[in-house]
Amino acid sequence: MQDLPLAVLTATLLCYWFGVGVMIVRVRRSLRRTSRADTQQRFERFNLMWIVWVALVAAWIGIPWATLAHSERVPPLPAFASEAAYGVLRSLAAIVAVASLAATIRCWIRMGRNWRMDVGVATKAPLITDSFFAYIRHPIYAFSILLMLCSVAIVPTMPMLVLAAIHIAMMNAKARGEERHLLAVHGDSYARYLRTSGRFFPRRRPPPG
Repeated sequence: MQDLPLAVLTATLLCYWFGVGVMIVRVRRSLRRTSRADTQQRFERFNLMWIVWVALVAAWIGIPWATLAHSERVPPLPAFASEAAYGVLRSLAAIVAVASLAATIRCWIRMGRNWRMDVGVATKAPLITDSFFAYIRHPIYAFSILLMLCSVAIVPTMPMLVLAAIHIAMMNAKARGEERHLLAVHGDSYARYLRTSGRFFPRRRPPPG
């Protein structure tokens, strides 16, 4: 394999978004079986947002795929003195990308039927505060951001940098929207959870009392 880190990244992205598609289908089937319709927040109902998401995902998969398919040489980052050092970084990024996928799958399994691509306000889902959720309020978003950063490290092109900036901004916007919704739904229990967990990074818990 001429470019193993790029091949690993491409396969990881395909598996990641295939998994998202499977989760969406499962949730929609579950909702149809229980005859419940999820109401989305106004921000997420806006069609332009989902157009941006589809375009972002297509480009996120397409850029590494096209680079791999055309056997294009990926230039090293200017910050690295040698291609060998940059090669080590790309290899580490590929490993972290796979680990991010594995951690995301664990989060999907933990959430089960409560997983949503959007924010549903018609029903009160249980508050999950164990596993990765004990330390990070949005571990799926955090691992998605990490996967995007790995993509930038392996394919450090301007289009990928632009995608990363858009992706991180949208993840932050979605996380803030979910927090407002969950605070309104769960009240004090979620307020306490906010104080003991970080949005994307673990937060040291305050002393009891």
